[in-house]
Amino acid sequence: MTRKLQSLFSDIDWQPVIGEIEKAESITLTTHCNPDGDGIGSELALFDALTRMGKKVRLFNRDGIPRIYTFLEHAWNVERGDPHCESHHADLIISLDSGSRPRLGLSDAFFEGSVLVNIDHHASNKKFGDYNIVDSRYCATGAMVFDLMIAMNIPLTVASASAIYTAVLTDTASFRLSTTTAAVYRMVADLVDAGAKPWPISMGVYESRPLAGLHILSAALETLEICDEGRSAWMHISREMYDATGADVEDSEGLIDYGRSINGIEIAVLIRSDENSENCWKVNFRAKTVADVGALASSLGGGGHHYAAGCMMRGSFEEVRATVQKAVSDSLV
Repeated sequence: MTRKLQSLFSDIDWQPVIGEIEKAESITLTTHCNPDGDGIGSELALFDALTRMGKKVRLFNRDGIPRIYTFLEHAWNVERGDPHCESHHADLIISLDSGSRPRLGLSDAFFEGSVLVNIDHHASNKKFGDYNIVDSRYCATGAMVFDLMIAMNIPLTVASASAIYTAVLTDTASFRLSTTTAAVYRMVADLVDAGAKPWPISMGVYESRPLAGLHILSAALETLEICDEGRSAWMHISREMYDATGADVEDSEGLIDYGRSINGIEIAVLIRSDENSENCWKVNFRAKTVADVGALASSLGGGGHHYAAGCMMRGSFEEVRATVQKAVSDSLV
């Protein structure tokens, strides 16, 4: 007999969100710019659940869906871009895994006339929704969708279980982070029981890299610097490097972990060019033990978690590097 699904955190009051979902005739789901596995997995799982409720649901991201997640069911329903107000209206917009409204990359017109629900697990979340379910105890926003589905009495399908599994797999660094608790493993067991297949999902996420991904890895490693008396590791990727290798932003995902893997490193930094804007840089941080890169990123206008965070910065590479270097050095004192 299949055991009853158990919420990770039973003290979350989902009823206001459920009430808005029940009232809405049209719902749009969205996530942050350059979406990761958690943002995408959360969207696709909730899309599967809400469409089974008979809701009219739209998936819309500024940057669409990364190639490595297109193996998931419903992936091709994700639209890309920023429509004008007259071409988009939803009674309810649900933002998933985004710490702030600007991180969604969508115009103000996109939100006009809609109720906005903000579901996220980043401690630095700006509480930008009409309703905010924000809880940093969760290992991933996908795990929050799991709890929401339980609260709505919506059973798991292969599609929703696979999407949530992908969200949790990627946001726990393959179950290696401290957020991977016993409750998380129980949830993962439920996902597998519902049809999520760990090996094909892992192969789709981690073993489908194009050759250009290895070329950009090689180029990034050539920029590797060790600073702060062996406690910080730095890499960067310029627009010229992307052009020379034929790679794009998607191909640079995960490269920062090579810096963090070095013995003695407390903070790894990857500074990469934003493909959508000149003199704009995405700065990613990863911490290993004592450093709090969430606080570090917040001091630079960004946010994230204790061990993984980021921010956007404008200026020349040299200006950005100098500003970030000072912040990193100060945080390691």
